Parts: sequence; structure tokens; C-alpha cells
Amino acid sequence: MVELLDAEYRRVWDRFYDEFEFRPSMSSFAWPAIKEPVASVTWSLAALDDDLEGERLDRLVEVVEQGLTSCIGPSGTLLALDWQHTSYRFAPQRVGGPGRPAWPLSPYPDGDYYIYLSEDFRTGSFGHPWEESLCLFGQEFLDAASAEVEKLLGRAHPYVRQGRRRRLRWPRSTRWLGVVVRAWWGSR
Repeated sequence: MVELLDAEYRRVWDRFYDEFEFRPSMSSFAWPAIKEPVASVTWSLAALDDDLEGERLDRLVEVVEQGLTSCIGPSGTLLALDWQHTSYRFAPQRVGGPGRPAWPLSPYPDGDYYIYLSEDFRTGSFGHPWEESLCLFGQEFLDAASAEVEKLLGRAHPYVRQGRRRRLRWPRSTRWLGVVVRAWWGSR
């Protein structure tokens, strides 16, 4: 694991800002904070609010780490970006086991934007601390991890985004409201 030095840090972050149209903001009016890739799914992390023992969170971290490791291959590296803090390049096969250093950061955004990226920026995760969401992107990564993430995070929150589209998921008791809103919106 190596820390990104100043010139590379700026180059990587500049590319991330450009390619993902990154707009950091605490305001919900500015979310999502990135232009989510077409092959992406964004989950609310609200399902972890009652995970007092941290078991589901630990499993979520494990699923994301395993999924990324399987997609990167035996000699690949990942970038671990922590907004306005130290960022890293590391080989996922060489971290996170007995006698090895821990993964840098976490997919869970604990107060900052936490981002894992493949070197080509096509695969990764984006944790949004204020929206309390996690976006996974890259089809191979989604194929490897999304079913298990869905089991852990479910669809309890009224929205899930898939590939730049926001899908409203109304609780059963208020589905009639969704029908009314869609009818009103469609008549405009």
C-alpha cells in the first residue's frame, strides 16, 4: 500500500472530479454528488441504523472488499480516495488477511466521501456521508456483489438509484400517493 504523493493525488482527484462530475455538498438539493455510471446501483445505508453490533456493516464491508478483489484480478491495484485526506494505491490481494495490513478506508462513508476505484475508473464504490448512501459501479462488480448487498441493505428506504435514474419506492401504505404524484407529473 502506498500513499498517493501530491502530484499524483491531484491528478487522480482531478480526473475523478471530471469523469464523475463530482459535486461535494451537504445539501440534499445537490445529490447525488456524482454522475453515477450507467452500470451502477445506489443503496441507502439506513438499514444499518439499527445494526448496533455492527454485524451487517462488517458483512457489507466484507462483500464489497471481496467483490472488488475478484474484479481487479491477481495483479491489479485499486485507488482508495478519502476526500481532502490521504489517499492510497494498493493491491487488494495483499491486504485484509491474517498478518496483512487492513484495507485502507472502508466502503462505509464514516464522515467523509470514501471511494474505491479501479485504475481505469470503470469499477468501484462511492460512499456518500451525508446522503448516507453507497453506490457500486461496474457491471462485473455489480454481478459479484449486488445480490448480497441487497440482502444486507434491502429496499426499505423509499429510493434506490440505478444507472443515473432515480426510482421511487413507495411504502405500501402510501402507494396511492405515488400513483397520484405520477399522474399529476404526467399531466404537466
